[in-house]
Amino acid sequence: MQGIFTYLTMPFLLHGTWLAIQIAVVALVGGLLVGLILALMRQSSNKVVALTASTYIWFIRGTPLLLQLVFLYDALPPWGIVLSPMTTAFVGFVINEAAYAAEIIRGGIVSVNRSQTLAAASLGMGRWLTAYRVVLPQALRAILPPMGNQAISLLKNSSLASVISVNELTLRSEQIVSANFQFFPVFIAAGIQYLIMTTMISLVQARLERRFNLDRDRSRGDTPVFGWFWHRTRHAVGVRDTNTVEHSDDATIGQDIPATTRTNEYSRGKLDQQGGVDVPFVDVRDVWKSYGRREILRGINLTARRGEVIAIMGPSGSGKSTLLRLINHLEHVDRGEILVGGRHVGYDRVNGALVAQRNVAKARAEARIGMVFQAFNLFEHLTALENVIVAPVHVYGESHASATKRANALLADVGLTQHRDRLPHRLSGGQQQRVAIARALATSPRLMLFDEPTSALDPELVGEVLRVIRALADKGMTMLIVTHEVAFAREVADRVVIIDGGTIIEQGTAASVLDKPQEARTRQFLRQVTRAEGTF
Repeated sequence: MQGIFTYLTMPFLLHGTWLAIQIAVVALVGGLLVGLILALMRQSSNKVVALTASTYIWFIRGTPLLLQLVFLYDALPPWGIVLSPMTTAFVGFVINEAAYAAEIIRGGIVSVNRSQTLAAASLGMGRWLTAYRVVLPQALRAILPPMGNQAISLLKNSSLASVISVNELTLRSEQIVSANFQFFPVFIAAGIQYLIMTTMISLVQARLERRFNLDRDRSRGDTPVFGWFWHRTRHAVGVRDTNTVEHSDDATIGQDIPATTRTNEYSRGKLDQQGGVDVPFVDVRDVWKSYGRREILRGINLTARRGEVIAIMGPSGSGKSTLLRLINHLEHVDRGEILVGGRHVGYDRVNGALVAQRNVAKARAEARIGMVFQAFNLFEHLTALENVIVAPVHVYGESHASATKRANALLADVGLTQHRDRLPHRLSGGQQQRVAIARALATSPRLMLFDEPTSALDPELVGEVLRVIRALADKGMTMLIVTHEVAFAREVADRVVIIDGGTIIEQGTAASVLDKPQEARTRQFLRQVTRAEGTF
């Protein structure tokens, strides 16, 4: 044992250990950075970009690291590129590690549910802001375990650098043995040093996994995901420079609705604010949408006046949810056009044709359209409060203090003050949906879209969500609500629209459509729905 301890503390071996650590750290950091770029390239819709990244990964993973190091060391000098052994090791290991890191990162990105990016888009968040604030923080939970394993393998594989004359730990151990032939104590000492280094990596991995664990204790005020940088990086992409939001300190549900639309007269009236003329605030004109050969919407025409509440009903698969996503430009229109407040969302008219804008995220943000999804789509790694403030702060440029104050007021209005610091999976379905409503309202929307806001809830939780929506209707918020709740539609909606097979088959006042439907298909649908509600 004394001999092992002697070699364990020998400066000659310790220096070799330090070289191995340098190689591993440079390769890991460089590999992660390049790997992240490669992973995003593989996810690109540009086929050339995606193919380039795929080819690189295929080639590097398909050839031995030893061969790559030898090639860099021996094949580059004839081309006038001469690298030192250590530099060659750094470059070779980074190139190799990037290919493996790219696939690990891509796997983490793919593991994040698409509903998260859809929710981010509805809040006006651009691609890079969504990746940084929403996708990568959640992907890290899936990335960390395999990446920790890869880091350990990388450290042990640093011994391969000895083939290009890097005098790291393994090579130095062999040099000592060749001189004194004490195989056992020398290699045991080297093995212990490797074990200490890999144990440190395992401890760091475990610490990071606890840090990103959704069940961790957040009562100590831990800053989410990227630490201090999360709170200090207030501005990213969007309309923050020209459309900074100004809010009163006591903002609550309905606070940002124009005063003239909060009265019952306007919330149920027939006139638009502009000059007393019946001008539609939402105007859907001959809209068609297909996925492949399957037609979802076929020539939809629909208008909504400012302050009007429209309930959109119909059987599953009839195109109701698709219509809402088209209004907010979460999907592209195949044919036709949609105007909100007299403007296209995400499109410009060029020579008589509609052309999609390059910065669609900015267009969504400027449109001020709030959307609440059927499956809530809260950001799983953020608390209720953080979910509500993320768009005001990072899209609209509102100060963190102001956004927090408004978010607290909104959460109080929906009865969730005591749950502000809870993560979504710690909330009931009804609570999650109310957080989603508060999140949408925090952006000061002019129009609210509800995609079956109660269909994913237990019956006893439906009431609490409907009460919040009813309060918005009473204050005059313009709303399109996809719902199967007949009683709720009868009470809240100014107009009911029935969609079946991608077309509007009947529309009119709630009383006329729900109590005296003209179409046989409408009567059949209402019988099925009301039978399920137990009210028919």
